[in-house]
Amino acid sequence: MSSQALENIEESTWRKLKDNAQSAYHKAYAPYSNFRVGAAALTSENKIVQGCNVENASYGLTVCAERNCIAQGVIGNENAQAVEFSALVIYTEQEKLTPPCGACRQVISEFFQKNATVMAVNHLSQQQQWTVEQLLPDAFMPYDLIHKT
Repeated sequence: MSSQALENIEESTWRKLKDNAQSAYHKAYAPYSNFRVGAAALTSENKIVQGCNVENASYGLTVCAERNCIAQGVIGNENAQAVEFSALVIYTEQEKLTPPCGACRQVISEFFQKNATVMAVNHLSQQQQWTVEQLLPDAFMPYDLIHKT
């Protein structure tokens, strides 16, 4: 897998990612928590995919925006085994910036390089960024399944 570091992604691409994450936010299905989240990811082919959170009355069945976004990227790739992402933006309209939950961090680590950038943004134009490794140090990776000794 290859990855584009933050400085290798043009500002115009970050703007598109932020705009797409905000657009996805407005599509979120969150009738119970009213906590809408939108996400947008950049594939290694420079395609932007979106996702939003989709709640369920059985809360444990709720799917986060980040995982829906990654799933869209997998679905849209001709070779799901080779899908790669280089950046992810998460948009909320919360005053406190919202990082990915633990389950999303694990899924992100499956499809992004350790140095890929994950950015949280909000309606106040605030932002915070992390690398995947900062979000989930010592992640359980596909390598761990293949190399059991």
